[in-house]
Formats: sequence, C-alpha cells, structure tokens
Amino acid sequence: MSLRLSTVILPVDRWHEGGRAKWQRAEELGFHAAYTYDHLSWRSFRDGPWSGALPTLTAAATATDRLRLGTLVTSPNFRHPVTLAKELISLDDISGGRITLGIGAGGNGFDATVLGQEAWTPRERADRFGEFVPLLARLLTEGAVTQRGTFYSAEEARNIPGCVQRPRLPFAVAATGPRGLGLAARYGQAWVTTGDPKLYAEGTPEQSVTALAGQIDRLGKACTEIGRDVDELDKILLHGFTPERNTPLDSVEAFVDYAGRHRELGFTEIVIHWPVPDSDFAVDPAVFEAIATEAVARLG
Repeated sequence: MSLRLSTVILPVDRWHEGGRAKWQRAEELGFHAAYTYDHLSWRSFRDGPWSGALPTLTAAATATDRLRLGTLVTSPNFRHPVTLAKELISLDDISGGRITLGIGAGGNGFDATVLGQEAWTPRERADRFGEFVPLLARLLTEGAVTQRGTFYSAEEARNIPGCVQRPRLPFAVAATGPRGLGLAARYGQAWVTTGDPKLYAEGTPEQSVTALAGQIDRLGKACTEIGRDVDELDKILLHGFTPERNTPLDSVEAFVDYAGRHRELGFTEIVIHWPVPDSDFAVDPAVFEAIATEAVARLG
C-alpha cells in the first residue's frame, strides 16, 4: 500500500515575514498536501500571531501550483455551513481545485466559547456536527438550498457555479466515536485521526497501534452498514498526538519505522507538523526536510 506524506503549517508567521516561504517550500519538498489548523487561536500560541485559516489558504493557493491545501480541521465551534460553503467554493476556484476540507466536531477551549456561548457538551457537539456536515455537503453540491434545522438553517442559499472539484471538494472527516465515524462513512472522501487521546500521556506505542487498529475496524463497520467499501476512504493520521510524540522525527530511520507500522494498519497519509521553534513542534529543520524528501522512497 502506498503512503503519502503531508505537512500542517501552523499560521504563526506573518505572510511576508516567512509565511509564504513555508508554503512554497512545502511544495518544493514534494509534500502531497499542506494543511493548517482552523482555530482563532490555539494553546501555547494564543498570545502570539495567529492568522485565519481560509485567508491563509487563499494566499497559499496563489503562491503554489501543485500542492493540495486544506484545513485540519474546521469545526462548528465558530463556523456556519452557509458562510463556510461560500468561502470554500471561492477557495476551490482560486486554487484550481486543490482544496480538501478537514472537518471535525470541535472541542473545548477558546474556540468553543469565543462567540459568547457556553461550551457545548460532547453530546451537543455531536448533535451539531451531525447537522452541520450534511447541510454543508448540500451547499457545496446544489445551486440553491433551503433547509430548516435545529441548529443550522439555509434560506435560498445560492452557490453557483459550485466547486471546481465535482461533485464537491473532498471532506476529510475527523472522528473516533460512532456518530462521527458514521458521518465519515457517508460523507467523507477521507477519515482523520490523531490516535487515542487517553494514551497520549502514559500510553505505549504498542497500545496506540492497537487503539488505531480498533478505530479503523469501527470505520469499516460504519461503512459496511451503509454499503460502502472502507477502502474508498483515505485514512489520515495527524502525527504528534500519539505516545511517540515527536520521537519519530528524530531521524529518517525513526520516521520510516513509525510510518511503516502505521501503513500496515491501513493509513494512506501521514501528516507531520512543520517545525516551530520553542514549541511542542520544535524539531530539527534539516531532519524534517530529509524526512520529506527521503522517507516515502525508503518505505518502498
């Protein structure tokens, strides 16, 4: 099974002070895709520069030619399907059809309350996500949509001429629970995971592999329930949140071992964070570039 290697570039640099150069370098290094987080701020970066995801991707689309681009991930925390669809259709056009929407239910934190709402419970997030994804899929596919929902509605929402990619740009659905996996099976062209968060602090790599295998098995069952072949979905692992943390980025050999073990599980794409000094993503830039240019070939 072939494996693609992608990167996620945190939007922590001003565009003209290093931001553009990172996206262009990602293309030069041969990454399959470059993603960015769709947050208004995030964790330890909250008190520093942090640009909006969709404007950043629009700029990246004009600065690159071949690289796929996307969010990893967008959530309902501060998005509405109607306005998001309009922006995505525009971005898909500007990029020449190179956009993938990573989308998930969201979580707690700043984004969950920034609009003044109380933080949603896990059930409330799942309820909203279950309404958000189908409506967004319609908005990206149909020229005019009217739909009344419990949380999200559209009234004669026009999206002409639609996406460059047909019937719409692809969704990479981040999910581990049954309802989210059901959405991935029905609406996703890809599925995204970061592993089992309960194992991050004290778990072992072996336990993580077992947990990921279980997630893939449950995704397969969700696909079977609707008569879909699970092999139709790309399976994306966002690196950095399993018990190994950044140790697979210590050397090309370490990464090849890590990537090979996860390819055997069925993953088709691994996403590694672009180095950010003095952060959880502070890795040797030279090793990072060597991984980008050598690892996939070493995997065979």
